[in-house]
Amino acid sequence: MAIDEAGIDRPPAPALALPPPKPQKPHWAFSVIGIATILGLCYWGELVLAVMLVSVLLAFVLAPVMELFIRLHLPRGLAAAVAVILLLTLIAGLVYYSSNQAIVFVQDLSQYMQTIRQEISQVRERAESLGNTEPGGLAKSADSRSGTNWEDLLTRGFGSVSQALLAASFVPFLVYFMLSWQHHVRSATVMLFSLENRNTAYVTLGLISAMIRSFMVGNLLIGLFLGTASTIAFAILNLPFFYFVGFISGFLSLVPYLGVVLAMAPPIFVSMGRINSGDAVVIVMIVLALHLIALNVLYPKFLGNRLQLNPLAVTMALLVWGWLWGAMGLVLAVPITAATKIVFDHIESLKPYGAWMGE
Repeated sequence: MAIDEAGIDRPPAPALALPPPKPQKPHWAFSVIGIATILGLCYWGELVLAVMLVSVLLAFVLAPVMELFIRLHLPRGLAAAVAVILLLTLIAGLVYYSSNQAIVFVQDLSQYMQTIRQEISQVRERAESLGNTEPGGLAKSADSRSGTNWEDLLTRGFGSVSQALLAASFVPFLVYFMLSWQHHVRSATVMLFSLENRNTAYVTLGLISAMIRSFMVGNLLIGLFLGTASTIAFAILNLPFFYFVGFISGFLSLVPYLGVVLAMAPPIFVSMGRINSGDAVVIVMIVLALHLIALNVLYPKFLGNRLQLNPLAVTMALLVWGWLWGAMGLVLAVPITAATKIVFDHIESLKPYGAWMGE
């Protein structure tokens, strides 16, 4: 107690409260190292991660089927098993009824590939000869060099046939357990976070689930529509293997921003030397028209604003994941990026990155 001039005891003046020290932001080098570590793990673990992500997407597609069987008073485990068996039966039926035509298609495709490789090699030799100052110098070094072609890029990550079959054999089991244990996995995942962050984690997981389900079901319906319409159009034009080329072109059109170019490749590829330039223009116009219909009518109707990604973020994601995982990366790039944005939007320190990725 302090005594003032009047002789009255007064409590001492409280000390000024110092503001709490601001937490230091981590150096940018740590962020770069973290991103490089994540990309390295994705690159080296591509087979395992791709199988798990494909299983997740299939589980979201089959979830409504399982819920239907649950409403019919089937136990959850049995409903999940029936949904997976129906998927396997559908795939087996498609393979069985199209196996003969697929073999002929693959054989004819190999002949096309040999012809196109010869044409490409001739064009490359001519281009190299134009920039070669010494006869045989540059061309010889280019021929002796083992370059990486587009097939290596698109098929990397699959490995040998036995490795691909072994990885694919895990998919039905993963899908089954993801369906039958989805509530346990979700609640257990939320419990991994601290008490004050559990509500945010629960909301984030719910938004990611809704986004993936909307993305998968919407793309499946749009792909079936585009594939059917393309098959009918190509059949009218008497394209060879129109029943394969139509659906391949329709589903390739689903690739964001690059789909319109990719969708034109299969019909033009199988029709080389069999149609005139006028039919080629018609094919291009058909693919372009279907892509515009999907982009302006079907995508807003089935997907709405679930993704909320700007074109720059999507294009960069396609570039990065295509480099990491090849063709599988192009398929999984959009859902991975959309899920990442949802996570960023619910973490205070990462919200600026989520805003940068958004529309």
